[in-house]
Amino acid sequence: MPEGPEVETEKLREEIHDELEKVGGALLRQIALTTALLAAFAAVASLKAGDSVNEALILKSEATRKQAEASDQWAFYQAKGIKRALQDAAQTPWKAAGKTPPPEFAAESKRYAAEQAEIERTAQEREHERDAISKQADLLIERHHRFANAVALLQVSIALGAVSALTRSRVVWIASILLGATGLVFFALPFFS
Repeated sequence: MPEGPEVETEKLREEIHDELEKVGGALLRQIALTTALLAAFAAVASLKAGDSVNEALILKSEATRKQAEASDQWAFYQAKGIKRALQDAAQTPWKAAGKTPPPEFAAESKRYAAEQAEIERTAQEREHERDAISKQADLLIERHHRFANAVALLQVSIALGAVSALTRSRVVWIASILLGATGLVFFALPFFS
C-alpha cells in the first residue's frame, strides 16, 4: 500500500487557486469598471450642482438689485406725493380767503399726479422683474439640490464598491450598483424638469 495519495494534490491545488483567481479577478474588474463609471457621473453631477448654485446666486443678486430699484422708485413716488400734497395745501389759503388760487398750483398738482402714476408703473415693473428673476433662481436652487443628492448617492455607492472589492462580495457590489442607479436617476431628473 502506498503511503501518499495517488492523485497529485499539489497540481490540483494550483489549478483550484488559478481558477479562484480568475473568478475573483473578473469580479474585481467588474467592480472597478462600475465604480469608475459611477465616479465619472459623480464628478459631472458635482460640477452641475456647483454651476446651478452659482447661477442661482447671480440671479438672486440681480433680484436684489431689482428690489433696490423698485424701492428707489417707491421713494420717488412718495416724494412726488408729498410735493403734490404741498401744492394742494398751498391752494388752501387762497380758497379760505374766497379767492381762486393761481392756475399754476393746480397744474403743478396735476403734473405731480401724472409723474406719480408713471413712477408707480416703473416700480411695479421692477417688482415683476424681481419676482421673475427670483423664481428662476429658486428653480436653479432646486436643480442644485437634485444634483447634490445625486452626488451624495453616487459617493456612497462608490464607497460600497470599494468595500465590495476589498471583501469580494457580490452582494455589496449589487447594493453599490442599485444605490448608484438611484443616484443616476437623481442626476437625470434636472434634465427633464
